[in-house]
Amino acid sequence: MDAVDGMRLALGAREAARAIGVSARTLWTLTKRREIPHVRVGARVVYRVEALEAWLCSRELASKA
Repeated sequence: MDAVDGMRLALGAREAARAIGVSARTLWTLTKRREIPHVRVGARVVYRVEALEAWLCSRELASKA
């Protein structure tokens, strides 16, 4: 995925929180605990879309059928 295709490579905190369905406060707590992948760009923290998807998949529980 690249920005040329119209897809964003990374999201800001509010966008990332919305994308994964948590509050901005919860996302910040996960970030401070280093429980969620993030990148610092100067003073700003961003979340790579691919890393968020992988993080969610790694936490997905298999349902019993």
